[in-house]
Amino acid sequence: MMTLTLEGDLHVVVTRRFAASPETVYRAHTEAALIRPWMLGPDGWTMTICEPAAAPGDKIHFAWSDGHGNGFSLTGESLVMEPFHRLVHVERMHLPAPTPDNHVETNFAPDGTGTLMTMRMTLPDAATRQAMLATGMEHGMEASYVRLETVL
Repeated sequence: MMTLTLEGDLHVVVTRRFAASPETVYRAHTEAALIRPWMLGPDGWTMTICEPAAAPGDKIHFAWSDGHGNGFSLTGESLVMEPFHRLVHVERMHLPAPTPDNHVETNFAPDGTGTLMTMRMTLPDAATRQAMLATGMEHGMEASYVRLETVL
């Protein structure tokens, strides 16, 4: 089960345990063929663009559609890629106007026979964080992570 906690005015911390190795969970966050089946948000959405970063400095571009004319996208840049341990990137959602930058650090730590993933998002201000949470992103993330667990 995913947990989402708020720290101070700027941070959102998401944790989730997966029954797979850190290498497997890391790869599922960095390889397009592994991302496409799970990073879909709520049921009924499809990923129309899947361009993850292959190296630090690379651009990131994902887009989703509900098949009824509604959609959104995410763009960003990879800052750090430490294989099987840590990813750091900056992202912005396009809803359709771009949101302020969200700085995201994701760690993959061994946890018994699985992996504890911890994602820490840093937003520029409390209003931006509140607007992000108001989109229903928590529900979409949990639905995606349930799919990821079945893919792993």
